[in-house]
Amino acid sequence: MKTGNVLLGILAGAATGAILGILFAPDKGSETRKKIAKKSKSYTKDLKNKYNEIVDDITGKFKDLGNGADDLLQKSKDTVNKY
Repeated sequence: MKTGNVLLGILAGAATGAILGILFAPDKGSETRKKIAKKSKSYTKDLKNKYNEIVDDITGKFKDLGNGADDLLQKSKDTVNKY
């Protein structure tokens, strides 16, 4: 989970830097708003992708854990039936 927090922190820092850069750029207000909206959509998409990657990773780990538990249970049943 620490990796997810690090990635989220990096993305948040990049988003903050990009927005501040746009706000201090010498463009008209309407152009600045368009740039902010475009960057916001891009960062939202990136965050959703990272979130989905983390959820998929956790789901995979739980599946592996379940499979390992099933294997262990089967081995214990085999051992009991052996005697």
